[in-house]
Amino acid sequence: MRRPPVPPRLRRLLPRSVRARATFAATAVVTLALGGSSAALLAVLHANLLRTARDSAVEQAGKVVELASREHLPSVLAPHGGSSVWVLDADGNLVAVTPDLLIRPAAAPPLPNPPLPNPPGPSAPGPDQSLLQLPPDEKPLVVGARLHDRRQQVITMSVSGPDGPLTVHAAASLRDVEAAGDTTGTALAVGVPVLVLLVATVTWRVTGRALRPVEAIRAEVAEITGHDLHRRVPVPHTGDEVARLAVTVNATLDRLEDAGLRQRRFIADASHELRSPIAVLRTQLEVALAHPDPELWPELLADALEDTVRLQDLAADLLLLARLDAADPVAVELLDLAALFAAALAARTADRVPVAAELADGAEVLGNRTWLTRLLTNLVDNAQRYAADRVEVRLTVRGPDAVLEVCDDGPGIPAADRERVFERFTRLDDARSRELGGAGLGLAIARDLAGHHGGTLAAEPARTGARLVARLPRAGSAD
Repeated sequence: MRRPPVPPRLRRLLPRSVRARATFAATAVVTLALGGSSAALLAVLHANLLRTARDSAVEQAGKVVELASREHLPSVLAPHGGSSVWVLDADGNLVAVTPDLLIRPAAAPPLPNPPLPNPPGPSAPGPDQSLLQLPPDEKPLVVGARLHDRRQQVITMSVSGPDGPLTVHAAASLRDVEAAGDTTGTALAVGVPVLVLLVATVTWRVTGRALRPVEAIRAEVAEITGHDLHRRVPVPHTGDEVARLAVTVNATLDRLEDAGLRQRRFIADASHELRSPIAVLRTQLEVALAHPDPELWPELLADALEDTVRLQDLAADLLLLARLDAADPVAVELLDLAALFAAALAARTADRVPVAAELADGAEVLGNRTWLTRLLTNLVDNAQRYAADRVEVRLTVRGPDAVLEVCDDGPGIPAADRERVFERFTRLDDARSRELGGAGLGLAIARDLAGHHGGTLAAEPARTGARLVARLPRAGSAD
């Protein structure tokens, strides 16, 4: 699910750097977590202490009620559990009291006026009834009062005994509750900010240490230009995502450096190849102007035309290579390679060596008609350049591939040069003459054409001569 965009005003308030954002997020999360936990802790602690104080008062009142129901009460009651107890008769006179209340005048401590009513109905008995074992019509009542200017929790019960109807009040002091709450609150008020500050500091330092290699990578990449592609970014020895990022950046720089080297070499070779026919053509024209002999003009014009054709072919090859490097999309269609190659071979009428073709049916591919024809033409032209008496073209179907083989009976390709012959402007030593060598672009273009159709082109071993094998994926073979 797509996340909603951050409002622009809020985006301006957020920190800019990754380090600051990580610190802010960690601090905010810890602050919210500790704040919620502290509030919950204080609430649970207060509730437990209140329940303990109430239970103590209920227990003390229950003991007095049980004693008053069986015998006369003494004027001073034995204290129990820190609870204060005083007993009133039907007229409101003080009958008995615990010693801690004797420091005050012998009058009943004030209760809320009017007194709070008893809890209604026996259907919702309090948790203290079974403990006190009171009659069903006698239920404890928890009321609030202030005794000796301290907050108290008071339990009120009624009982009939030898002294007549009596009202028993038991009060539990909440000083411990307030003291524990104050102490805990103070500790949390001091500890939570300290812990949040510690988390912020640790997060700031850890993220800074983690992002330091990223900054080093950024600084190094920012200084790399097209003239110093040999430089590489530092790779940290952490083995984490940052290290993998550095390795990826270095691999990208390797490819850029290789592309730059190939481009510079290509420009240099192309300049050299263009310079030679242009210089020869210029020389021929200068000779024709210097010696206006009509008998020499046919020979000079024939040489000039040959060099012009060579320049035209070289320019076409360079344009095709540029288009292949740019990976421009071309129109593709379902082609029968047997019919396509048969038509291309039939159009070759000026070959030095006859071409024997063996084309199998069923080799259908998705490709560009012009480019696949050019692939076959370049391979046959290369074989014609070196063949002695024989050039063979075979098209077969092998599994998911259509395999095109072009063989000749020439000197062959040494094993050490089987990859080098596909480099641009590469010519073997015995083919450097203008008549035989060409520009050294035919096989390079053929491999690029095969690659753009998802295939391969390689020089494979042969008994005699050269054997160039192109493999193209057949249409529907992926299914």
